[in-house]
Amino acid sequence: MKITDTMNINSEGRLQIGGCDAVTLAHKFGTPLYVLDEERVRAVCRDFYAVLKDKYPDSLVCYASKALSCKAVYKIVASEGLGADVVSEGELLTALGAGFNADTIYFHGNNKSDSELKLAVGSGVHAVVVDSLYEAGRLDAVCAAAGKRMRVLVRVNPGIDAHTHRFIQTTRVDSKFGFAIADGSALAAIGAILKTDNLDFTGLHCHIGSQIFELKPFKLAVDKMTDFIKTVATELNAGVSELNLGGGYGITYTDEDKPLKPSEYVDAIVEKLIDCIAEKALTPPRLIFEPGRSVVGEAGTTLYTVGAVKDIKKVKKYISVDGGMFENPRYALYEAKYEAMLANRALEKPVETVTVAGKCCESGDMLVKDAFLPKAEPGDILAVFSTGAYNYSMAGNYNRNRIPPMVLVKDGKADYIIRPQTYDELLSRDVCPERLEGDTD
Repeated sequence: MKITDTMNINSEGRLQIGGCDAVTLAHKFGTPLYVLDEERVRAVCRDFYAVLKDKYPDSLVCYASKALSCKAVYKIVASEGLGADVVSEGELLTALGAGFNADTIYFHGNNKSDSELKLAVGSGVHAVVVDSLYEAGRLDAVCAAAGKRMRVLVRVNPGIDAHTHRFIQTTRVDSKFGFAIADGSALAAIGAILKTDNLDFTGLHCHIGSQIFELKPFKLAVDKMTDFIKTVATELNAGVSELNLGGGYGITYTDEDKPLKPSEYVDAIVEKLIDCIAEKALTPPRLIFEPGRSVVGEAGTTLYTVGAVKDIKKVKKYISVDGGMFENPRYALYEAKYEAMLANRALEKPVETVTVAGKCCESGDMLVKDAFLPKAEPGDILAVFSTGAYNYSMAGNYNRNRIPPMVLVKDGKADYIIRPQTYDELLSRDVCPERLEGDTD
């Protein structure tokens, strides 16, 4: 079981996160409860810059908001010097609402709406990452109507096979993202953008996938992207002043995962880029990284209360908790693996392997497939680790369950950063037309 340096087991044998007793948190705030460790988030942010400040100072680390978007997280990452990658109007409004500097925001997405493009232009984001010629034309028109210009990066598919789950590979030949280098569409897209009236071609973006543990795919991406920078200069006489290499750095979900430190990923990428710049006689571009999962993933823990225990003799034993796929759909989506602990009995020796089931009316509603735990009893507090990324951000109200709140913990203090959803709020958006009045008689 991985315990981070901001976690420990206290004198009562209970899990402690950021100086806060997990059982006390569960009783005070209720369960399910998302817990985010502030110091852990800050430590990862600083580790990303550990290499950059000396080896490649013309750089920016942008937090990939899709991992976890809320005002408190934006305030934390901004205070650590990060920019932001947003992919929707909601994410952009949340960042701006937290006081984020718009000039450090990059707006992504493969099918941006007109209102999103207008908000991007009107709010003054640093750049829009263009993903189709259709979008480029609409963005040009939005800029013309507003009397403004917009920097654009072109999302490029370098065609790299990152060894990760196929649902989170983003540069496969059949990916919905970006323009392929191999078939000439990336070069053609840049050529078309150079002919627009209101768009300034600024650079290139690529993202090869997520939850990647190897350095080789990232180095290969640098090689292919710098080759393409040379092609753009030769074929189109255009410079690339920004190179955004995305994110995708792996984190620990189980003991099977062996990720590197953020600074180790960055160091390898920077060294490869410096070599390629020298070898290919390129003007050094501004370098941008976009980590998301690696910033908040391991900082998150979700607390549950154990309910029913069902032992199917010689087949499987289930322990059911008060959460499920409504607040963590990752197992249902791609059988994501997690590790768990009984937070109230953290020092007890595990004795059995069980499946942790959620409360939703779906056979596939599982949270942990093989959890090795002490014998669980109703009322125990279960902690599931590494739930900071893509848990709250993917949560929904399936079976009319409420999305849990989130607390930020640091130095023994816990505060809401996402308040509890109430049933009144859940029902408030329901509307019954007048013609239905009386139909319940």
